[in-house]
Amino acid sequence: MTQPLRTPQDKVKVMFVCMGNICRSPSAEAVFHYMAQTSGLRDYIEVASSGTHDYHVGRPADKRSHAAAQSRGIDLSEHRAQHFKAEHCIQYDYVLVMDRVNHAHVIGHCPAEHQHKVHYFLDFAPQLNLKEVPDPYYGGADGFDVVLDLIEAASAGLLAEIRERHVDPARAHPEITA
Repeated sequence: MTQPLRTPQDKVKVMFVCMGNICRSPSAEAVFHYMAQTSGLRDYIEVASSGTHDYHVGRPADKRSHAAAQSRGIDLSEHRAQHFKAEHCIQYDYVLVMDRVNHAHVIGHCPAEHQHKVHYFLDFAPQLNLKEVPDPYYGGADGFDVVLDLIEAASAGLLAEIRERHVDPARAHPEITA
């Protein structure tokens, strides 16, 4: 289903969701924000993240997530975890979950008429043949780099979809290519 073309005043809103909002979803938020900024879509996209569980609300991103992102030029220092709310399904155009547990939680709280907005984030990187972004929290530092690789691939796919389905090229920045 094609959505009407957007203008900068009518932004495409994207919410990334993981369990605690300190590893995967803030990394996805920051990477996607950076990619939107550098792709010419900065005025068309609003990005946020949240967690299905509230045990980290108000806390910064995990230090390992921050370090892995920083090594790629992505800054997570301003992030503070927030709890997912049913209203996010209403407010956001895309509610992108990291795994099946998050998917079940979000679908369980999302009003029926907005459930079509809920997707696995890796659906936007079909070339990976993966459904879930693994939780690196209990693993080593290399897991955070793997997560960022997956996030970058899915972010590129999501940007392509937004560009194709939602952005009016006549009103886009010159750096946006068709």
